[in-house]
Amino acid sequence: MTPLNGPQFMAPHARMAAMDPGDAQAARIDNFCEPETGEADSPPDTATDRPSTISEVAHDFGITLRALRFYEAKRLLVPRRRGATRLYRRNDRERLAIILTGRRLGFTLAEIGLLLGRPNGKGPHLTREQCVMQINLLEQQKRGIEIAIAELRRICTSFYRERLDEADEHPR
Repeated sequence: MTPLNGPQFMAPHARMAAMDPGDAQAARIDNFCEPETGEADSPPDTATDRPSTISEVAHDFGITLRALRFYEAKRLLVPRRRGATRLYRRNDRERLAIILTGRRLGFTLAEIGLLLGRPNGKGPHLTREQCVMQINLLEQQKRGIEIAIAELRRICTSFYRERLDEADEHPR
């Protein structure tokens, strides 16, 4: 598998340069990167591995048919077909769980494609450094969102002030 630390993995926002985290943050990150025991995105599978239709998979994972078709168009999923019907088996569902986990963690589809290259196909394969870089990126995005929310709140508040000022100027 190709490691996820090459230039092809540095895409959006030029993936902030990896920062050397402090000891406390490093401990927090180590815990973050620990594999989970129960896969939250993967709904329970039947013992028979009966193929599922696109509608069943979309319902089970709480996503749209369009999303599944999009992942297929990007070659992240390759369900078997019987005529025009897509048939998803257990390994397709496991790949979808990895895709959804990668999206939730903020990875691009190109990065997720590399995560799917893990030999055993069980969960995303991340190094500690990749976790640190992604956490740094998400924290930077979070700060930007918090700034935008604060600015929107100031703008929204100004509308109320204008109404109060107008009411004071024109009493009924």
